[in-house]
Amino acid sequence: MRLEALVFDAYGTLYDVHSVVRGCERLFAGRGTELSRLWRAKQLEYTWLRSLMGRYAPFSAVTRDALAHACEALGLELAREGADALMAEYLSLDAYAEVPKAFSSLAGIKKAILSNGSPDMLEPLVAHSGLELDAVISVDEVRIFKPAPQVYELAPRKLGVAKERIGFVSSNCWDALGAKSFGFAVFWINRSRAPLERLGFEPDRVVERLDEILL
Repeated sequence: MRLEALVFDAYGTLYDVHSVVRGCERLFAGRGTELSRLWRAKQLEYTWLRSLMGRYAPFSAVTRDALAHACEALGLELAREGADALMAEYLSLDAYAEVPKAFSSLAGIKKAILSNGSPDMLEPLVAHSGLELDAVISVDEVRIFKPAPQVYELAPRKLGVAKERIGFVSSNCWDALGAKSFGFAVFWINRSRAPLERLGFEPDRVVERLDEILL
């Protein structure tokens, strides 16, 4: 069955979340990579915890809280101005090198982002990158984070395409398998050659770069 739409995760899939290392290094020389990794880990952990607790907060608030925790855990003193500067890094993350060319080769198919990101983070990020999309969909509409199935349900509803004709693309294995559980055809971009998460599902295809996806 030919796919009519591709739906992409944003963070870690189209955009390199660890491009914030540059900003982290400016504030905390020699600690940038360490801070970036812990910040990202806590950011994801807080989305899962808030979903389980039924205590949704926008991703911008979650990201700021994760940054504060990471800095405290690493013994780094973070002033308000520094926090604002690092949060601003998320509005201009680097797209992975192959993304623009891959998008240009996907003419004739609907393309959308489905992200944990809140609109105040996603809209400037997409504008900065210049990617052309049919929709930018945020979990903010359902007030729960991926991999909750009601998040994935947003894509067929917004695009007017049956879920069986949607391909979902993510570099986050837990996200890819959440989408597979929901019923999408799934492409896992396994950039780090990580082992498959044991969640009872497998992606339809595993690639290492976005431009390896051929429809």
